[in-house]
Amino acid sequence: MEDKLCCSGKTKVRSEKESRDLMNRLKRIEGQVRGLESMLEKNAYCTDILTQVAAVSAALNSFNKVLLANHLHTCVAEQIRDGNDEVIDELVTLLQKLMK
Repeated sequence: MEDKLCCSGKTKVRSEKESRDLMNRLKRIEGQVRGLESMLEKNAYCTDILTQVAAVSAALNSFNKVLLANHLHTCVAEQIRDGNDEVIDELVTLLQKLMK
C-alpha cells in the first residue's frame, strides 16, 4: 500500500479475529467487483449489473459499519478514557465524510 492511503499517519493493531473478519469481507467484495468486470465483458443486461453494483455497495456499507463499531469500542473509547477529547472532533469529521 502507498503511504498516501494512510492519511492520518496513525496505526491500529487489530486482533487476529478482527483482522481476519475484515479481510474476509474485503475479499468477498473484491470477488463481487471482479464479477462486475466479468458481467461487463460478457455484455450482461444493465439491470443485472446494477443489481450487482447494489450488492457491492451494501457489502461496503456493512464493512464500514463493522469497522466503525470496532473503532468506537477501541480507539475512540481508549482516547476518551485517556482524556483526549480531540478524538470526538475526529469522529465528527469522519461521520460527515461517511454521510455524504
